[in-house]
Amino acid sequence: MTANASLLPADPGASYQSHKAAIDAAVARVLASGWFILGKEVTGFEAEFAAYQGQAHAVGTGSGTEALHLALLACDVRPGDAVITVSHTAVATVAAIELCGAHPILVDIEPVTFVMDTARLEDTIRASERPVKAIIPVHLYGHPAPMAAVMAIAQRHGLRVIEDCAQAHGAVIDGRKIGTWGDIAAFSFYPTKNLGALGDGGAVVTSDAHLNEQARLLRQYGWRERYISAVPGLNTRLDEMQAAVLRVKLPHLDTENARRRDIAALYNELLRDTGLQLPVESPGIEHVYHQYVVRSSRRDELAASLKSEGIGTAILYPMPVHLQPAYLGRVGIGAGGLAHTEAVCRDLLCLPVHPQLSDQQIERIAGAIVRFAAAG
Repeated sequence: MTANASLLPADPGASYQSHKAAIDAAVARVLASGWFILGKEVTGFEAEFAAYQGQAHAVGTGSGTEALHLALLACDVRPGDAVITVSHTAVATVAAIELCGAHPILVDIEPVTFVMDTARLEDTIRASERPVKAIIPVHLYGHPAPMAAVMAIAQRHGLRVIEDCAQAHGAVIDGRKIGTWGDIAAFSFYPTKNLGALGDGGAVVTSDAHLNEQARLLRQYGWRERYISAVPGLNTRLDEMQAAVLRVKLPHLDTENARRRDIAALYNELLRDTGLQLPVESPGIEHVYHQYVVRSSRRDELAASLKSEGIGTAILYPMPVHLQPAYLGRVGIGAGGLAHTEAVCRDLLCLPVHPQLSDQQIERIAGAIVRFAAAG
């Protein structure tokens, strides 16, 4: 642990310092090679990340958003199709659907775990006036979506499932990693993620040979032969520098996730009498706490109080996608509306949880919250 890690919800600088010597050596290796795009580092990382996931294939991309876009295209999602996801997510999930020309339909979440409400999912599929092509369950904050239920619904309706794993690297459901349940999965390696690069990066992961072939074809202009596009494609490539950094950090992911879980357990113990709604783990899952999220009716006062003591917080996300100006009135609303989504966004707060924090720092943060609660 880094004793001077900042008291922020995420600290990519502290993450870099934890692996500085190995990262610097990896970057130097890439610079010395003179090869910066789709070389040995990307090939090596793709193989290592696929093995970590227990899947046959991984395809590096330029970002997590592009990974979702690529996964959707590989699943043949096209203009006029509908794709169902949630409104309580990073806007990237919905942006990727629209990049395909498809229509997002947003369903409500479970109010305790904040992931997709599968009862609303089934009702929304049946009620949709557009042909539904795919479902994107989001593993939010490190808590897996209910994949067994999602897959059962998808199979009943003949739909593709694309897992949004951007916030849940290494999370597990009943002993099985997220990203291995659906047809294909998309990951982000943005610097603040549990597995983060030093810039943008992403990957799609699958064991479906056809989807892998399509993703590889589409990520670089649709080339089967260099400079000759067999189909219209994209330019979304994980670069050699980021791949080299990720190869350094991947072997430490499980250890760092375990530290996040230890931090969450300590918070749970110290904050149990504060009146906050604390995170809950569904049975059979292993949460990896990309964020430690509490709910408070006095959220803004609490955040201001913590800021006055030098403790940073974040609100992920302050406004659900369907209420944001760019999407207001343009996206579909799932059966039953989005009441839980809107309520959660009004009172959630993310506390510092990155693995470089010490127990003493967590105790300091929790002490500030206890004092706030006691002051009424």
